[in-house]
Amino acid sequence: MSICVVEKLSHGFGGRIIFEDVSFRLNKGEHIGLVGANGEGKSTFMKILTRNLIPDEGKITWSNKVKVGYLDQHTVLEKGKSIRDVLKTAYDDLFVIEQEINDAYMKMCDCSEEEMNQLLEMIGESQDYLEHHDFYLIDAKVEEVARALGLTDLGLDSDVDELSGGQRTKILLAKLLLEKPDILLLDEPTNYLDEQHIDWLKKYLLDYENAFILISHDIPFLNEVVNVIYHVDAPKLTRYTGNYDEFKRVYEINQRQLEAAYNRQVKEIERLEDFVARNKARVATRGMANSRAKKLEKMERIELKAEKPKPVFNFQMGKTTSKVIFDAQGLVIGYDEPLSKPMKLELERGKKIALTGANGLGKSTLLKSLLGIIPEIEGKVDLGENLQIGYFEQEVKESDKNCIDELWDEYPSMLQVEVRAALAKCGLTNQQIESKVKVLSGGEQAKLRLCKLIQKPCNVLILDEPTNHLDQDAKDELKRALKEYPGTILLVCHERDFYEDIVEEVWDMSQYSLKK
Repeated sequence: MSICVVEKLSHGFGGRIIFEDVSFRLNKGEHIGLVGANGEGKSTFMKILTRNLIPDEGKITWSNKVKVGYLDQHTVLEKGKSIRDVLKTAYDDLFVIEQEINDAYMKMCDCSEEEMNQLLEMIGESQDYLEHHDFYLIDAKVEEVARALGLTDLGLDSDVDELSGGQRTKILLAKLLLEKPDILLLDEPTNYLDEQHIDWLKKYLLDYENAFILISHDIPFLNEVVNVIYHVDAPKLTRYTGNYDEFKRVYEINQRQLEAAYNRQVKEIERLEDFVARNKARVATRGMANSRAKKLEKMERIELKAEKPKPVFNFQMGKTTSKVIFDAQGLVIGYDEPLSKPMKLELERGKKIALTGANGLGKSTLLKSLLGIIPEIEGKVDLGENLQIGYFEQEVKESDKNCIDELWDEYPSMLQVEVRAALAKCGLTNQQIESKVKVLSGGEQAKLRLCKLIQKPCNVLILDEPTNHLDQDAKDELKRALKEYPGTILLVCHERDFYEDIVEEVWDMSQYSLKK
């Protein structure tokens, strides 16, 4: 049974065709993975489905009474509301029904017997509906999902306005899961989750009886939870049955077959063109030459899509540091209140360390304390000598500049041609290079930030979730670059598959945390 039908969808942006004549059906209960390189149109696809973007052409028809839930990471949460308040809004439609029941009881004070019976019948049906939808278990459900995603650690009575972007995204995800829509539209839901919470979300989605469409560059996660792949390769959208690995297998076979057919056609075209050229002037063979010329005109030419340039990241090594990069003694981190016990940490030159642990334990806070961005609450940090630190921050302020100016402002001695070349080498197209940073996808913004980082020599890299939003090609290249980099690395990352081949040691933040 189809819950949504899309017919002849076409859409373009800035002179580029993103979708052309795309048609498909979303079926009830399908678990779909939406995949494709950064900038190919995955988020655009979601915006069109949710009617946040009107396509240039085409028709989108949702079935009656289908409830659509969309994880929009740009949703603004109202200041003054607590986490608990926001999560309970998932049940707003049930609270409306409860109010209707209360209003009905008030009417019963002054009504006829017939009206009384009608009201009692309505009340009975409404109460059955509330019970069926767990209305009387709302507090328990809110606690359960909040705990599973690590929100109880923040305090459910905390004002949402005081939280980080990642924490707000987790609240929006929790609210969406509590709503249990007929179809979930999830755009990179694992970006701000640690391994424990990703495991919980994985089990949740595996058991989810309704449909969902999931954008994710976390391949192991995708493989486990989806049974259909939609591949976005502008301007096409192609459906594959199976998980991501099965899609890759079939896609590669199809590409090899297409290349073989293209090569056969090229040879056939060359043969026909040669025959026409040699025989069109001779009276005896002119008819055959004209016949072959017509065959050439009618031939439907196979086109191979130009291979997209893959990003290249090469970190420049700075000068030699002292043996100890930093030595932290009795270090207590936090803002208004302590987040950690006193810590004793030492990082030596050349070591590659992964910093792990659940969200909210203070991993990003520790990095900022080591860098001197925020002051320590207790203890001290002694930094080594000759440090040239490259810092990739998890969250940055939105920029109104275009990519060229963003890089140029940081490296004013570069020529514009050098700026463009550097951005292109990191996998950004001409259109993306000239676009404002704030309109780029998360993956494109991450490539810009990595581009800034690799322009200067660094002997220490401090990276806070650098894989968030990156497509698979970019992650593979970043992994290669970090493995080959001879300097020191302190890396926060929730993707074990990414960091386990890079680092030689793991620091678990949970052993220092005050949170249980």
